[in-house]
Amino acid sequence: MRQFLLFLSVILVGIIFTTRLFYLQIYNSDADSILNDNAIRKVYDYPKRGFVYDRNGTLLVANQPSYDVMVIPREVEPLDTLEFCRLLKIDKERFDKQLKKAKHYSWRLPSPFVSHLSKEDYAVLQEKMRKFTGFHIQKRSLRQYETTIGANVLGDIGEVNNRDIANDPYYKMGDLMGKQGVEKSYDTILRGRKGIKFIQKDRFNRNIGPYKEGEYDTIPEQGKDIKITIDSDLQAYGEWLMQNKRGGIIAIEPSTGEILAMIAAPTYNPNDLVGRKRSKNFNKLIRDTIAKPLFNRSLQGVYNPGSPFKLMNALVALQEGVISTSEKIACHHGYKYGNRFMGCHCGGGSRDMVLGIQKSCNAYFATVYRRILDKDGNASEGIDHWSKHVKSFGLGKYLNNDLVVGQKGRIPDRKYYKYAYPREFYSTYTISNAIGQGEVSTTPIQLANMIAAIANRGYYYTPHIVKSIEGESLPENFTKPKYTTIDKQHFEPVIEGMLQVYKKGTASSLQVKGLDICGKTGTVENYAIIDSVRTQLTDHSIFVAFAPKDNPKIALAVFVENGYFGSRFAGKIASLMIEKYVNKTISRKDLETWLLTHSLENEYAKPYSGEPFQINRGSQYQVIPMEEVIDLPEEAKIKL
Repeated sequence: MRQFLLFLSVILVGIIFTTRLFYLQIYNSDADSILNDNAIRKVYDYPKRGFVYDRNGTLLVANQPSYDVMVIPREVEPLDTLEFCRLLKIDKERFDKQLKKAKHYSWRLPSPFVSHLSKEDYAVLQEKMRKFTGFHIQKRSLRQYETTIGANVLGDIGEVNNRDIANDPYYKMGDLMGKQGVEKSYDTILRGRKGIKFIQKDRFNRNIGPYKEGEYDTIPEQGKDIKITIDSDLQAYGEWLMQNKRGGIIAIEPSTGEILAMIAAPTYNPNDLVGRKRSKNFNKLIRDTIAKPLFNRSLQGVYNPGSPFKLMNALVALQEGVISTSEKIACHHGYKYGNRFMGCHCGGGSRDMVLGIQKSCNAYFATVYRRILDKDGNASEGIDHWSKHVKSFGLGKYLNNDLVVGQKGRIPDRKYYKYAYPREFYSTYTISNAIGQGEVSTTPIQLANMIAAIANRGYYYTPHIVKSIEGESLPENFTKPKYTTIDKQHFEPVIEGMLQVYKKGTASSLQVKGLDICGKTGTVENYAIIDSVRTQLTDHSIFVAFAPKDNPKIALAVFVENGYFGSRFAGKIASLMIEKYVNKTISRKDLETWLLTHSLENEYAKPYSGEPFQINRGSQYQVIPMEEVIDLPEEAKIKL
């Protein structure tokens, strides 16, 4: 009986081995199975990455040849380490470190040993590679940026890490992928698909030719070219104007949602993050925690919107029927509620809606805001209605665009305030929201999108950076309009008010002859915690605008950190960029010269220690926000 069981066991094991062998060699002899076969060398053939052009067809990103030294640890034989290090321009410590890293990754799979050799280094090295068994050279292409602008737009490529490989099996150690900007957003389209060759090895680990005569080899598929929405001339001009300043600018074509310019200042040269110098330069940029050149302020900067937000409250008030465009509201140099007072710079008097926008009257918009919330006698419900209208313009939420970074911002509702005011809630509790302060926060791209929706009289297209993809159509998300909750007829009086801001109001000194620009100045109070003390710094300068008034071609938002009042820095930049794009020339050379000769570096070097701006009201000084003071009479101004 035991002999029978032993015989049966031998037969069973033989059947199992035979079946498994048949499965591996006959049934499953394909590219998937041979990827893990140690007797077959895998050689990847990397495609050229797709080119990137601007909206006018100007080439922005191309490719250049690069060479990587790869290593398979199990195949490495004793070598002249010092000679090898000299050829690679590395030291012995780097050699040991890279070999250890490669062994940790895999003993049998190739991984990068030294990346991004130049053509000159490659020419010297290739003649001697036969002396270094276990190492081979792999050719690939690196990016070549044909411009020095748009680093935050274009992004860069770099080696994948373990997390990237875990998230996408396509990648292997040493592969390159988009890390920021367009390179990351459209990485799978730009990268193409790498090919692979299977090389049969003998028992001495020598190559003996293609596996099965190349039956399973694949050829690389070149990456697709893309055209982005950026106007490179406008982008370059905006970056030029933002020298020695910090902030963000977004310009949008209202009729399509295409982003014409996306400027984050300070910036850097995209070529600094290419090749062997990438790591050193990236570390330098990321460690600059003061200027933050890698922080895309146009998408990630979260600020109170200031006075431009008054446009939203005007539209919501008209939609809710709590005010007419002709009704006048008195301003006594501010707005009194309870025992508190919100100062105003408009000079006092009666304001209708157009004049309220033109003069940026705080009293007018505080009244309007309270009426919206108190419409049905329940401010808790009122603020939810108000929030819903505002969010329909894309504020307080992610825009679902094709940009890899961004912030949600905040448009508060009753739920947001429930912890601060768990029981009763009154409109006066959040009166700062009336003038774009308080708990309201936005990003430059959200504010630019809001202005695009106003320019379109009630709808917008999701802002996006891609204009066309070779052989593909754009997603419906970018071509289908999104409608706000505000009826079309309510936009005209608000737009007229924005026009009067340029004609007679707070931006009257920024007019461009022959061009109807609709805009709104703004200033945001700026606080920071310094030595555990909440300290007021110089205000942020904000400006939003679109032009021309009819059939608008451009809408934009400009944020300049520590830039004083709205028309001082942001307003000048906005006017120049609009003229540059619409008229293709600059007539306001005075504004251009002023911006290029005025730096804000001194503001960033030390905290602002002055007092808030003050207005002389006879024998008294009333402290108010430093906002749009260009419209104040000279005798009312006190040196900053």
